[in-house]
Amino acid sequence: MHITLIAGARPNFMKIAPIIHALDKAAEEGHNLSYSLVHTGQHYDEKMSGQFFEQLGIPAPDANLEAGGGTQAEQTAAIMVRFEAYLIENPTDMVLVVGDVTSTMACAIVAQKLKTKVAHVEGGIRSNDWGMPEEINRLVTDAITDYFFTTSEVANENLRKAGVKEEQIFFVGNTMIDTLLKQMPRFQQPAIWNELQLQDKSYIVLTLHRPSNVDEESKLKGLMDEIMNHSTDCPVIFPVHPRTAKMIAQLGISHSRLHMVDPMSYLEFNYLVKSAKLVITDSGGITEETTVMKVPCITLRNTTERPETVTMGTNELIGTDPKAIAGALQKCFSGNWKTGSIPPLWDGLAAERIVKNLKYLN
Repeated sequence: MHITLIAGARPNFMKIAPIIHALDKAAEEGHNLSYSLVHTGQHYDEKMSGQFFEQLGIPAPDANLEAGGGTQAEQTAAIMVRFEAYLIENPTDMVLVVGDVTSTMACAIVAQKLKTKVAHVEGGIRSNDWGMPEEINRLVTDAITDYFFTTSEVANENLRKAGVKEEQIFFVGNTMIDTLLKQMPRFQQPAIWNELQLQDKSYIVLTLHRPSNVDEESKLKGLMDEIMNHSTDCPVIFPVHPRTAKMIAQLGISHSRLHMVDPMSYLEFNYLVKSAKLVITDSGGITEETTVMKVPCITLRNTTERPETVTMGTNELIGTDPKAIAGALQKCFSGNWKTGSIPPLWDGLAAERIVKNLKYLN
């Protein structure tokens, strides 16, 4: 059985890496499993050099479709056209997609139209916010997926409600956590640690990237002012996109405790997160990592596709109203933040469970 693995952005490779390791192990044990790795090129990331793949312990992609850039429609079309040509030339038994980026949806559509089975890792997660492009990608992908590898019972129930048959659903855990647990001993202290003389549990990590938070000037200023006004004497470390940094400068937002830095590598960023007193974010994936590392997390969103990070983990969803920040920060600094627990099967073995099930699908 040959499986074509699809990745379109750097986080996808974090989810794919443990699956590659498990497939390699299965092949060594004599199972008839092989794979190709296709990078659609949806996101160009200068940090994705040979060293990046070496750190993850995976080979460089077998193909890079170089389909990045353009509008949502242009990007979707480019990925579909180029992946169709690739798949016609390189037939496979199954296309395995991960996550919820445009590549996930586009490659699933192409595969099904070429009568190729589709498996979706992280199937079934929902934010119920159609304003998020990722939610559209999830809904379309899951509507045409044959096999679902899920991260939670909530995802399983979402799929059942949509009419997916029980035999199509495989509750395996979270491959992003597989990578986190494997790489944790290798986390690297970033240069900023010594430059700012940071100490364990004495600073805040901030990430913001959603258009609703960073593209509206008044909203961004309100969020930043509330964070800085109510974060006591903690340094705030903000790995920031250059476009957002420019807007913050234009708004005149500056503070002696606010340190805007370039985006970091996976190993450096998670070193900072693991030792932080608190993380403030509008990301979904980071809430999974903070939950496993037992770091308090405030999410500046109205909905989340990862509710288990709230119901079981260390995450609190407080919405996007800047006025909600003060109370959340006070709760953290007073020592009243919930301890949290790790969701079921987030144990570093999700990829092994995926491959074990693939053997039976063979």
